[in-house]
Amino acid sequence: MRHASVVASVLAFALWAQAVPQNGPKRQIPCKTAENAATCFWTHGRLQEYEETPAYRLWKIGTRHLFGIYNGPSAWRGNRLAIDNEGPELPSNLRKLVQSGLVQVFGDFEVCPLEPERPGSMQAACIESAKNLFLQK
Repeated sequence: MRHASVVASVLAFALWAQAVPQNGPKRQIPCKTAENAATCFWTHGRLQEYEETPAYRLWKIGTRHLFGIYNGPSAWRGNRLAIDNEGPELPSNLRKLVQSGLVQVFGDFEVCPLEPERPGSMQAACIESAKNLFLQK
């Protein structure tokens, strides 16, 4: 009898878990699109806020490469002075951390480049998702 109760509880939990939304709210400006999905990749890095343009930059740890963070391809259009560079849309778990002030966030980031990489230059990109985050003030 107890075994049946446990099985029923597990089954009920599994059905409930399927009903709970698995993804956070959708972005207003998509970062990863059908056109750029093949260029997106995961990297370990440090996101930091700057008092310059662009306001957020992601350092790919172990390299000298910097990504300037923008909203996404629909807002970028090759314009480094685009208005989306001061407060780019970030994944919700990352946005919560950077709202606490001038901080450095270490973690794993899914980055979608918005332009080709050029040696010695910051590369425009957007951040589709982030995980394993660590905050340092």
